[in-house]
Amino acid sequence: MTNRVESSAGGDRDSAIAALIELSRPARAMTAFTGAGISTESGIPDYRGPGGVWERNAPPTLKDFRQNLQTRQQYWEERSERYPNLRDTDPNAGHVALARLQTAGRMTHVITQNIDGLHQKAGSEPERVIELHGTAHRVRCLDCGASWPAAEIQARLESEPLPTCDVCGGMLRAATVLFGEALPEDALRRAFAAAQARDVMLVVGSSLVGQPAARIPEIAVASGARLAIINNESTPLDGLADVIVRASAGAVLSTLAAALLAGPQDTPAGSG
Repeated sequence: MTNRVESSAGGDRDSAIAALIELSRPARAMTAFTGAGISTESGIPDYRGPGGVWERNAPPTLKDFRQNLQTRQQYWEERSERYPNLRDTDPNAGHVALARLQTAGRMTHVITQNIDGLHQKAGSEPERVIELHGTAHRVRCLDCGASWPAAEIQARLESEPLPTCDVCGGMLRAATVLFGEALPEDALRRAFAAAQARDVMLVVGSSLVGQPAARIPEIAVASGARLAIINNESTPLDGLADVIVRASAGAVLSTLAAALLAGPQDTPAGSG
């Protein structure tokens, strides 16, 4: 990689943001790849980060959830307390900026590792948000696959602390990916296709360590896309990036959206 522009602690962040704008300005098809870092400004913790939830209390594996009654009881007890906060969390400036770029036709898809639904809440079209790890806003049966809006199951928890499937009597859990589960095939297929068809891949708030999701920006670069990374910490793909901005997402993405939407637009990106 040549002529990479990178800001660092104490470095020239304004120059890196200017380079990000110039990289993105001629793009005809942008895609964003987002991780936990875009949602921290909404108050949702970065589970992988230092001092994060995973460091203190690793989530259960699929095998443990299925085999251990105590694990399931603890999961539903904690979810009954946590979910209302997640449900009521508002998107931040970063989510809104990406939604504005999508609405204007400058960005096709948002591929996200997050389960919080904040991209859709900010105005991104649900059909253009690819949720690699599922969503916390639905609950599914691990046995038959039936699913319900999370609000329906939340209402049952007061009288049914360990809810079961109305269809088959099976185990219920949020429609998110557990350790030991593969990523949803359809979401992964769509994400790979979106990455291959873009000229700019914008990574926002992802550590890029989880596989196979972290392959998606690599696929974009291998297909000819330029790569920009907005993240507070270094990532394994920094060496592939054209621009790296060491900063939180909200202000950077707001500045980017304002710059790209200020003047005449290029041909809108296709629906993909």
